[in-house]
This record gives sequence, structure tokens and C-alpha cells, in this order.
Amino acid sequence: MPSHALYPHLDGPLFEMAQHQRVFPDSKTLVDCVPATDPDEIAELFEGDQTDLERFITEHFVLPEDPVTGVDSSAVSMEWYIDGLWEHLIRDPIETREGETIIDLPHRSVIPGGRFREPYYWDSYFIAEGLAVTDRLDLIDGIAANFASMVERFGCIPNGGRIYYASRSNPPLYHRILDLLAQQRSPEAVFEYLPALEREYEFWMDGEDDVDAGESHRRVVGLDGGVLNRYWDDEAHPRVESYHEDVELAERSDRDPQQLYRDVRAACESGWDFSSRWLAGERLETIRTTELVPVDLNALLYGTERSLAGWHDQLGDEERAASYAERAARRRALVDQYCWDPEAGMYFDYVRTEGERSESRTLATAAPLFTGMASEEQAAAVAGTLESAFLRPGGLVTSLTESGQQWDAPNGWAPLQWLAVVGLAGYGHDELATEIGGRWLDLNRSVFDETGQMLEKYDVAGGGGLGSGGEYPLQYGFGWTNGVALALPNLFY
Repeated sequence: MPSHALYPHLDGPLFEMAQHQRVFPDSKTLVDCVPATDPDEIAELFEGDQTDLERFITEHFVLPEDPVTGVDSSAVSMEWYIDGLWEHLIRDPIETREGETIIDLPHRSVIPGGRFREPYYWDSYFIAEGLAVTDRLDLIDGIAANFASMVERFGCIPNGGRIYYASRSNPPLYHRILDLLAQQRSPEAVFEYLPALEREYEFWMDGEDDVDAGESHRRVVGLDGGVLNRYWDDEAHPRVESYHEDVELAERSDRDPQQLYRDVRAACESGWDFSSRWLAGERLETIRTTELVPVDLNALLYGTERSLAGWHDQLGDEERAASYAERAARRRALVDQYCWDPEAGMYFDYVRTEGERSESRTLATAAPLFTGMASEEQAAAVAGTLESAFLRPGGLVTSLTESGQQWDAPNGWAPLQWLAVVGLAGYGHDELATEIGGRWLDLNRSVFDETGQMLEKYDVAGGGGLGSGGEYPLQYGFGWTNGVALALPNLFY
């Protein structure tokens, strides 16, 4: 946890009082403020001036700017709108000011929009797919280089570009960004980033040699037959960017607060914050993320292993190529053993503490198709399940459970549509892939025509299109929605 000597608005008396009194409705606002003067001076001044907290903060900090959610949409198509919106989401190289929580980055980046004022890991991949369509390859170069810089400094690619995100990562999609860059540039363009990709892989596999079956360490889980991965966070206290929500959750629960906070944070590493897939019951207090072996995480790590095998083969390093290929083969066999259900025709998360598959049916089942981990028979079964159980008027629903959480029914999300459509197309299920992509784009367009906005998430079940749920209001902008909206047509035409 960063010291409040440098970040008085992240820890210490000022932070505690401001968050408990809800000076800002969104807990993230405070921690994104920038000290206007020396942080030590602010902390010292606060000790003698606690009468009007809001006045003190506005006098001694620069508040985050209101987000730009769009450009004039009245006379342009959705595609033209997105093209104009990029300029509002692009950020120049970031130089961190003293006491500022944003992470400095040497190259330009693209943010999601709304309250998300900094670049985010897995968002950046889906944004990059859209940037490639419009030939903004310099920005993809910048994303790849920024991520390499983060790996060098933090040992991983943090969840987002803030210091308070550095204890966790996000779904590992760096290999897909490099694959995209190689397609658009050349294979040689990504060779300089392979050490960073390997170090990221080591981050996920830390402790693999020290866990036996039934044991776990950070992000690795020992099972009979080998090792798979889970989501994790190295911290076990309330998230500073959602402090009020986490403290309230702990007050409602009779669980050990540290374990509760870690499970909440681990769900944030997954990107699915929050979903019924992580819950043992119906309420968020039952969250148990660290007890699960998620099928999508292991599918993406399989993709990382296959990419590393391919890159080393191109470089002529046959030994390392064979090692990564063998790792991928072992992972695939373990996922088949623990996560695949042939009778249901889909993949499930595995609950390691119970020794059985989860009963939660979610769109994570599409991830093994996206990375090529499924067999032809498995892909066909998943295709049938997606069409019969998950397909809605506006695309694929995130899960079959309506829990009130945002990563559940009736919401659909651009990144999951992309994983499913690309995965299905990769196995020759083009008709279904086109149908899903078409329904999603039709929903994007109808909501855009009505609101003039691109949304963070959508109601795909026919309820008006506007997504709901979550710890914060519906966000507009929106990076990954924009990227997928541009990339989907390009996939087929």
C-alpha cells in the first residue's frame, strides 16, 4: 500500500475521513485527485484544519476533469462518430506529478472513457483491434511499448494505469496485442517485446514449482495432474477506488474481512467485477473468487503459451519453443479434465475447494474457442449451447443468471461478443458468428441513434439497450465498445 506521506489521499487521516463522509459520491474521484502542493505540506496542514473537508480538498488538490463522453453525433454515422471520439480518448505520454496516482507511460495510450481516466489492461486489446481497422498502428505500437515498460517496473501489467492497481493484473491478453502488431507490421516488430511477454507469464506462474495437489500460491493452483491458474490480488484490504463499497460489504458480512477483500480484488483482476460466477450464494458477501479455477483465464494463458512457442520457433530456439508447446498441451488436458462438461456442451469454472465444477453457466465458455484450445467437437458443442441458451436479440448475454451484478444477465459486453465471434469463426461456425456480430452491431447502432453515445455495456435481452448494475452509473465513451464495433465488420468483410 503506498504511503500517505506521498499520497495523503490514498491512506491516512485525510483519506479515511473523506471516504467515510462520502465527500465525493464516487470513491475513485478522491484517489484520482492531484496534490496542488507538496504532499507532506498537505498532510501537515490537514492536521490543523479538519472543519470543512470538501473545502480543504478543493483548495489543496486538483480534481479530475469531467469526462468527455463524445462528439457531436447529430449528423454522422456511428462509425464516423467513433473515429472522431478517438481523439478524446487518446492520451499523450504521461509524466506523473508528485503525489499523483497515475502511472507514467513513455508512449501515447487510449483510455476507455467516463470515470476510467487512465488506460486499462484488457480494455487496451479490444481498443487495439479497432485501431487496427483505422490504420492507427502507431497507437498499437505505443500500447505494446507501454505494457513492456509496466512489466519492467511492476513485474506485471497492472489492472489499470494507477498506482493503486499495481497489486493485480487483468485477463492476460498481451500476447494478442503482439499477435495483432505482427499481423499489421511484421513478426520482427514484436521480437523486442518477447522478454516482457515471458516475464508477464512468469508473474502468472509464480510458485508453480512449490505447489502440490490441493495447494495454492498466489495465482497458481495445484491439482492432480498439474497446475492451473486462478485470479488473485496481493493486497487484502478495501480497494481505495471503491473504499466505501468494500467497507459496507465487510460490515454486512460475518466473514474474515481480509479474505473477503482479497476475493473482491481477485474478481477485479478477472475484469468481471462483479458476477454470480464468483458467488457461493446470491449475495456479494459470498464472493469466493480465489476458490475458483476460471476457464477463461486458463484459456488465455494457453494462448500465451502457444504464442511464446510460435515466436521462439520463428527465432530458431527449438528448445524453448518445445517447452512452451508442452506447457500448452498440459494445460489443455487439465482444462478438459476439470472444466469441460460434455453433457452440458460447455466449459465451467472449477471450484477447487469443493472438488467439482461450478454450476454457473457463463459466456466464459467461449474463451477456449478464442484461443484455439477446444477440439472441433468441443467447439461444435459450445456453438450449439451459445445459440440455444445465450443468444438474445442484441447478442450474447453474459450469464444465464439475473443477479443484479453487471457481469450477468441481461447485460452483454463488447469484449465477450468479440471472444465468442472470433472463436466461432476460427472453428468454421461462420453463420452463427455473423448472426451474433450482426445482432450486437444492430443494438449498438440503435442505441447510438437514440442517445448519441457508445455504452460501456448493453442490455441484450430487449429491455431498451441500456446496461445496468455495478458499483457506478453506466459509463459512456467507450473504448472497447468502439474497438469491437469497428473490428467486427472487418472480421467478415
